[in-house]
This record gives sequence, structure tokens and C-alpha cells, in this order.
Amino acid sequence: MSGRARLAVCAMVATLSAACALLPLVEPIGWMFQAAFLLGLVTTVGTLARRVPLARPLTIAVQALAGLLVLTPLFARGEAVGGLLPGPDAFREFGQLLQEGTADVGRYAIPAPVTTGIRLLLVGGVLVIGLIVDALAVTYRSAAPAGLPLLALYSVAAGLSKGGAGWLWFLVAAAGYLFLLLAEGRDRLSRWGRVFGGGPTTAGRPYSTGGTGPAPPGGPVPAPIRTGRRIGALALGIALVVPAALPSLSGGLLDMSGRDRPGADGGTISAVNPLVSLQDSLNQPEDREVLNYRTTTPDTRDLYLRIVALDQFDGAAWKPSQRTVLDVPDRLPDPPGLARDVDTTAVNTSVSTADWYAQNWLPLPYPASRVEIPGRWRFEPEGRTLVGDRGQNTRGVRYQVESLIVRPTARQLADAPPPRPALRREYTQVPGSLPPAVQRTAEQVTRGARSDYAKAVRLQDWFALNGGFTYNTEVRAGSGTQAITRFLEQKEGFCVHFAFSMAAMARTLGIPARVAVGFTPGGKRADGSYSVGLRDAHAWPELYFEGIGWTRFEPTPSRGSVPDYTVSADAPDEDAPGRAEPLPGRTAAPEPEPSADGGTCSPDQRRVAECGSVPQASGGGPADDGPAPGAVAGGALAVLLVLLVPAVPLLWRVRSRARRLSEGRAGSRASGAALRPSSRHGAGVLLPDGPSAGAAGPRAGVLGPWRELVDSGWDYGIVPDDALTPRKAAERIVRVGELTGPAAEAAHRVAGAVEQALYAPHPEAAPGLAEDVQRVRSGLRTTASRRQRLRALLAPPSAVRLLWAASTRLSTLLTRLRTALPERSAPR
Repeated sequence: MSGRARLAVCAMVATLSAACALLPLVEPIGWMFQAAFLLGLVTTVGTLARRVPLARPLTIAVQALAGLLVLTPLFARGEAVGGLLPGPDAFREFGQLLQEGTADVGRYAIPAPVTTGIRLLLVGGVLVIGLIVDALAVTYRSAAPAGLPLLALYSVAAGLSKGGAGWLWFLVAAAGYLFLLLAEGRDRLSRWGRVFGGGPTTAGRPYSTGGTGPAPPGGPVPAPIRTGRRIGALALGIALVVPAALPSLSGGLLDMSGRDRPGADGGTISAVNPLVSLQDSLNQPEDREVLNYRTTTPDTRDLYLRIVALDQFDGAAWKPSQRTVLDVPDRLPDPPGLARDVDTTAVNTSVSTADWYAQNWLPLPYPASRVEIPGRWRFEPEGRTLVGDRGQNTRGVRYQVESLIVRPTARQLADAPPPRPALRREYTQVPGSLPPAVQRTAEQVTRGARSDYAKAVRLQDWFALNGGFTYNTEVRAGSGTQAITRFLEQKEGFCVHFAFSMAAMARTLGIPARVAVGFTPGGKRADGSYSVGLRDAHAWPELYFEGIGWTRFEPTPSRGSVPDYTVSADAPDEDAPGRAEPLPGRTAAPEPEPSADGGTCSPDQRRVAECGSVPQASGGGPADDGPAPGAVAGGALAVLLVLLVPAVPLLWRVRSRARRLSEGRAGSRASGAALRPSSRHGAGVLLPDGPSAGAAGPRAGVLGPWRELVDSGWDYGIVPDDALTPRKAAERIVRVGELTGPAAEAAHRVAGAVEQALYAPHPEAAPGLAEDVQRVRSGLRTTASRRQRLRALLAPPSAVRLLWAASTRLSTLLTRLRTALPERSAPR
């Protein structure tokens, strides 16, 4: 196999390696085999086109045409000319499929089904990325920039997966890219024949290795190959270590990724702003079981499994406040505001969660009075929730819960006294950005109601019955003031919109309100247990009434169950609403028996996702009062890295320039290697790579200025050519840099001094080389454009030598370790 053909294969492998990060996003993975086969065809076409040979742009065009021809019979065969050739109808079909695929990506949660539109996005995307990588790495022989499209492909997968694509897929993608770099290095080396270098000898003669030939037995690996390995290992190490060292941002409250997020030891929990959008899960094609439970109550209509309460509304979103967390007591405190004369029933529930369902918050019936669960859990008293500590989550846990079913009467709710002033102030706050129309609408809907209870029921009825609202999961999600305003105008949305809007309107009326997120009771199975699936997740408002406590309402039509205290006929007065019949489409009676598939959703309902959804885990865990010292240190380190990393090339060039020119002025020992060939972008033998023990006297005073001259040209766009002699290299710098007068003469003087130092029997010192280099730099800066001057100052290309030096030191260290270990382990 020729070098270019080998490089083409490596480019294809690198593309497929990066595409592996897309595998967890969809099921099944058969699309990957299609993409690999089609990409192989396009790669083969490119290899043949380059052997003809065709011009580079024409080669890329032929490959693009080949890709279109192989996609047409696969996705638009019915609209193609003769079933093979793309025509106008085929292009329209492609456009339609791309639109459908884009919509499906937003519709389905991970893992999404491979619809025709999604399959076209996946296969076509891999082909496009593969074509770009092949063009850069093979056609234009520049493998390094090919990492950008590969990174884009991996980043898309990492972004869509919400929790990142995972370390395994990162390693696969990185290995493919490094494999491509090594292949390009081998191909570049093979075009120069054999490289001779000093070092170990065999029979008193320096050994030599060719670019494609093996090294002598027991000898070292050729320098360019070692360089590629070092750079690859160092880059991979940096990519793995730096993200691990920097502080990470956790996901939102609703997170299906199933990641374990470590908590912190401490007394408070400050949850991140949760994106309470159940839309992805509502559109799941399959209703997976999240948990199942058995309970002692025969009527589970009010056995909602609550996860967290969102009690802070800042205008942008509803979110949980920062709260104090405690060790879980044997007996939880009494529910706030619950009087003894309210009818309650104690219920025992045994819950088992699915192995794939991992989140920090524990689903609990409200209000729970006792929880028995293994692991590290903490109790948040205000919301009466349990949250995992130090990475504890709900994956595959079993726990027992003792809770109360509270059944107040309409009279008790209507006669409830005003809540405590502190509680009223906290839970009736609304942001200044809330449009006045929201409060006006709430006052209009509740006009004539004499109690907070009557106002709450009227709000519930307005949303669920007579307000003209429609339940629609396709509406854009959101919980801020704009989303509420849009929902009240368009009157379409799902549980998120109904719950947030009713809670906000209740607050404008002076009724303490918050939003709970959790699960509806689920469906009963034949064995007497209950199954809670993805589509049983729900959001509902909770309003506070003194003497009863936090009370559930159900404004979402066709979802959940209406509480009896909002539909009972014993209204306390003519203004307090009451209904003898349950709301249409909602149940006020025990649940019907489950269907054959074990759930209460019909196939059509499953198709349009008119059931529940799965809440995701909050990224917040227990934390100390204020930021943890580790987080502060990590944040400071991150800021420092952000500020210093871009300045590293600039600082290194300033330091290296000063050192090299000082060597030239003093004529002292140079900081280069012994004069030997180098393949690292220099002018042949004159760019040493490391410390030297043999360069001294006049020669040493020449190496530093010469290397600075070559690197200065490199910074201004004149890439060094290893094949040129010093004289030819200087002529090239003068010609390309458009140097004239003293600057051109200075460049030739430095080149002459280098040749004299290398080849003269008795080299003499050459004074003034540092000043000559400064003249050349001034000339290059004068003729360069502003963009070139900025790049030479802020991002000098020659700063790549810093990476080379680091990889050399790392390789030397590893070599010493490998040499030392056998000696220590050898028998004595």
C-alpha cells in the first residue's frame, strides 16, 4: 500500500472513530455500518482520482459527487432518475428528510429512534466530515487541521448527549486522530528517503534508518516517529488531565443522563437553575419504567411521588432555593402548617427504582414522615426532600416510606387563617419583569371569590375547563415570564406551563405558591404493584393554607387526578366553587385496570407522548455554607489558566529570543544540541533540538542567532525548509520576506557565519550576529501586514518548539524509567 493510500485509510478510520461518539444517542446502531460502507466508497473514489491524477479541487468535487450518488438510492430512490441519479425531486426529498430529521432530534430524548430523517443526518454528516478530513489530510497533505472537523463531530455528540459523550468515546476519537497524525508523519518522512543521524553506533559506524525501513535491532525508534508519538501522547494527556482538574458545571434538575454527581459534605444545598422541561421525555417513543412500588392504601389518586419543590421565581425560571440540609432523622418533623383536626391517613410504601434511573433527588410521597433507605442521603426540611450526598443517587435503590394522605374539606380550606407574614413574603414574591397583564388576568378570573381557597379553585378550573387551554407537548418549553405570557396568549402547553402559570398568578393574588416536580401515581399491574414510567412525570402547583399546609392543585387538563377537596359539593358558601362531577378527561375515581402492555396509555397516546415524562436530577448536592475552598481554588486556577495559556507562546518567544541573542553577543556556549540533522522545521542541520555537551567556542555563538533568524521568518509566515542549506535558507527569507538593504545584507551575513562555523577548519567568532538578527526582524515586521504582525506577536508559529521540547523531556524520562526498571528487577 502506498503512503497516500495508507493515509486515506487512516483518515477514514479517524472519521469513524469520532463518529462513534454518536452511538449512544440513537438506537439501533445499524446506521454506523451504512456510514462506514459509504465512507469507504467515497474514500476509494478519492484514492483513484489522486492516482489519475486529477487537480486537487477536482478530486474533492468527484468525491462529493460520489457521496451524493451513493446517498440518492439509499434515501431518495423513488424520486431519483432511474432510481440512481439525483434530480430536482430527489433534492426536494433530501430537504424534506433533513427538516424531518431536525424536528426528530428536538422531539425525541436520548436514545432516539433512528427515523429516516435522523439516519440521513447521521450518515450524511459522517460522509461530509469524512470528505473534509480526506481532503485536508490526503489531498492537501495537512493532517493537523483535519482535527477541527473531527472535533466538530465529537462536540456535536457531546453536546446532544447533555452529559458529554463519555471518556471511552473520547479515547476512541483521540486515538483515531493520533493514528492519522502518525500516518501523515510516516508518509512525509518516506518522501525524503533515509534520514541519517548521530547517536548509537554499530561496529563503529553510525547506523541509519529509512523513512519506511525498520530501525536496527535494539536501536532506538527513528526520531520523527518518536516525535509523533510524543506529541500524540502529550496532547492526549493534556486533553484528559486538564478537564479533570478544572471545576465542572453540573446539569439541570431534570437530567436523564444517569451520571453520578458527587455531593459535598456540608450544611446547605444550592441547586443550579433547573430547566424544568419535560418535553423531551413527553415525546419518548417508548414508556420505560422508572420505578415500581407497593402501598397499603387502596386509593392511590393522591399518592404523587414528589422529587423537589421549585420555590424561587426570578423571572427567568422557577428553581429551588438554597436550603439547609441535615442528617436524615429517624422520624421526619411534622409537616408545616398541618393542624390536628384535618383528616389524615398513614400509608406505608415500598419503592424500587430502575437500574438506569440515577438522580440525586429521591421520589417520595408528600408529606413523608419516615424514610428507611441505605446509602448517603441528606434531608432538606423546607421542601421535605431527600438528596444524595457525595455521589449517592437513586440508581437501583429500594426504600420504605411512611407518609400521610391529607384530606382537608372545602370548609377547612375556605376558613384557613392568613399564613405567617414571613412565609407569605417569601412565597408571594414575583419578579418585576412579570407583565401586569398576568395579575390582571388572575384578578379577572377570580373576581367575586371571597377566600384564597375559592380563588385557587377558580384558577384551577380556568386552566383545566373553561379557559380554552389545550394540552400540547409540541409547544416550546420554558418557565420564565416570557414563557408564561406566551402561554396565556396562545393557550397551548403542557404540565410545565400550567403549573408555573397558576403558581405565578396565585402569588400575584397574595396566595403562597410553589411548583412541585415529580411523578403521578402510575398504573396498577396485575400483581397489585404500581409501575411509574417515563410519561408519568409531572409538574403541579402547591398552594399554602394555614392549618392544612402545602396543598396540591391540578390545573393541567387530561393529566393526573383532581383532588377531592376541589370537586366536592360541600361548598362553604355560594361563592366557593364546588363540582359534583370530576373534570372531563381526568379521574376522580380509582385507576382503571392496566392494559395488556402494563400501562394505562394507549398505543396512540404513546405515539404522541400524552402521558408523563421523567424528571432529571439536579446537579446540586449538599454543600457547605458558601463556596467550598476546593471550588474557590479550582475556579481561581481556571481563571488563571484562561488568562495565562494564550500568553504562553508570546512569553516563550520573548524568553527564547533574549537567550539566543545573548548567546550571539557573548559568543559563549549555545543552548542547542550538537550539530546533527533535525527534522523539526529548521534549516537542515542548524536547528538543534536539545541541550548539547559538545557545542562550544565560535560555533556555539552562531547557533542561537541563526535559530532565532529562522524562527523569526517562521513567525512571519516563512515556514522553514529542512532541505535547504543555510545560504539557500537565507536567500529564501530575503526573497519571501521582501527584504532589501541592510536587512537583506544582515541575513546573508548570519548565513555566512553559520557556514564558516560549520565547515571551516578553524572557525572564528563572528561578532554582531545578534544585531544582524534584529535588523532582519525589523525588516520582516516592516514588510508584513498588520495581521501577520499580530500573529507573530501573539501566536508565533515557532512556539510549537515548546511542545516539542516538552515531548522530548517526557520521552527521555520514560526511556530512563524503562531502563531503570529491568535493572532493579534483575536477579542479584
